[in-house]
Amino acid sequence: MPPPEDSSQPRLAAGCRWGGTEQDRVMLYPEGALRLRDTGLLILERCDGKRTFGEIITELQAKFQDADPVKIRADIGQFLEQLRHKRIVDY
Repeated sequence: MPPPEDSSQPRLAAGCRWGGTEQDRVMLYPEGALRLRDTGLLILERCDGKRTFGEIITELQAKFQDADPVKIRADIGQFLEQLRHKRIVDY
């Protein structure tokens, strides 16, 4: 599947919610739970239905200035597609 359009607004899918603690965040979804850390957590926290895919990319490219911006875009797009396939994210 292709990555989201820059104007897409990723958000948690119906039935998904945050769980766990501040130090150990967990995404609860109908089929199970997903423990998130580091970059995955940074990405999913930004999927609030208000930010666009393009804005999320820009924020994380600024945070990780030493990384290749093209790779950041590709990795985030792939991550979100995996979460959409699991019905954790919609856009």
